[in-house]
Amino acid sequence: MVTGAGRGIGVAIATALAQQGAHVHLAARNADELGAVAEALRAGGWRASAVALDVTDTAAVLAAIAALPVLSILVNNAGTNRPKPMAEVTLDDYDAVFGLNVRALYVVTQAVTARMLAAGTKGSIINISSQMGHVGGPNRTLYCGSKHAVEGITKALAIELAPRGIRVNSIAPTFIETAMTRPYFDIPGFKDHVLSKIALGRLGQVEDIMGAVAYLASDASALVTGTSLVVDGGWTAQ
Repeated sequence: MVTGAGRGIGVAIATALAQQGAHVHLAARNADELGAVAEALRAGGWRASAVALDVTDTAAVLAAIAALPVLSILVNNAGTNRPKPMAEVTLDDYDAVFGLNVRALYVVTQAVTARMLAAGTKGSIINISSQMGHVGGPNRTLYCGSKHAVEGITKALAIELAPRGIRVNSIAPTFIETAMTRPYFDIPGFKDHVLSKIALGRLGQVEDIMGAVAYLASDASALVTGTSLVVDGGWTAQ
């Protein structure tokens, strides 16, 4: 299952898994978007189904996961950001960012792993974090805080689930060029600042995430757990 699978990085992740032979359950709020993505994947000869789901709705999450087959791969991709100076952050901002980036991820993972453990299923859990889960940045106290939390959850859960054959890792991308991020690059000076921090000198593309997901979901990473695969072009190396 891939959360936040209706657009952008989520679609790319779902495509990467489908291409490797997985039956992908696409989860997101927008049923129309999900239906179109699932139809496109099936048209390509792959297996996909749509699960219209607001992952911040705990009752809906529990019901949806109970209705699915036991999963062997979970990608927690749904997330949000409200960048602004700390002095301007509201409690609504806090609840929105931490509610989706941390609480929803935790609830989804808990529900999926409970069924995996009960069935004795081994597998891979992949949390889409961020380079901002490893460093700080201006106007990103909420986002950085939430992604640092994701990194901590990933490490602790990896230790807890390792004896049962379930691996838990994160992927920490730099700025990936998508429809959601493009407006940020219209802010004067923002793109130049970002590129100055990326040693490889380019923005990330969704294809950069596809390879990372395929690796962590497969037996190619059979001895990899509790780590963060940083796909940041060298940002955090500086």
